[in-house]
Amino acid sequence: MTAWLASVGLTAWEAAYLAVVVFAAGMVRGFSGFALSALVMASAALVLSPLQLIPILWWLETAATLLMVRGGWREADRRIAILLVLGGMMGQPIGLYLTTTLPVDQSRIIALCMIIVLAIAQLAKVRFAFLATTVGVVLSGVAAGLATGLAMVGGMVVALYVLSQDQTPIIMRATLVLYLAISSVVGLGYQVGFGIMDWTGILRGLSYAPVVIAGVLLGQALFRPRLERYYKPFCLLLLMLLAASGLARLALA
Repeated sequence: MTAWLASVGLTAWEAAYLAVVVFAAGMVRGFSGFALSALVMASAALVLSPLQLIPILWWLETAATLLMVRGGWREADRRIAILLVLGGMMGQPIGLYLTTTLPVDQSRIIALCMIIVLAIAQLAKVRFAFLATTVGVVLSGVAAGLATGLAMVGGMVVALYVLSQDQTPIIMRATLVLYLAISSVVGLGYQVGFGIMDWTGILRGLSYAPVVIAGVLLGQALFRPRLERYYKPFCLLLLMLLAASGLARLALA
């Protein structure tokens, strides 16, 4: 245990806390279908910096996406998925650049504020009609890439895009799975290029990937269709509470 803690650069308390956070976030992802990275970022940003969390979250999101792939992507709208990825390729390096150059506390504040704003927008069911256009899809991808580079919460931006569409849930879910699968490969390349995905990040990510998988599977098992309409508002309110408490702790520090 001591050797493992040394290899991942965590104290026993930090490792245990992160395990609880990752498992809980995995459960939420399992029964609600979103908010994995946002919950981990909102809960753990004061233990590890966003720069340290981003490579861990890449592994967690990849593991969770592999479970989602079982649902298939044959029904995906490939045009939308590709446009979102192309936009993300433009936005993500900007976000990563800001994350690697800003002071730690500033990057934490930006990440937590972004989570609160996106959660409020989803609770309010904000719809932007122009997002249904080709330019709108690309801009959604750029914004998602920027959010991914800053806090790994690009999925919440894409969720706002989904609200503006009239596609069936099956098509949109398959499209998101395809987008996440492709963008994860692109994201890995950028993280390696920026020096964010180092050996410590890899070891941390691989160590906690089984934890998030266990959480996702349990969350899926606990899913109850009759309660589905309550899951998303609950998760969004939880995100806002966690992010706001993080900002309060930063202000008092």
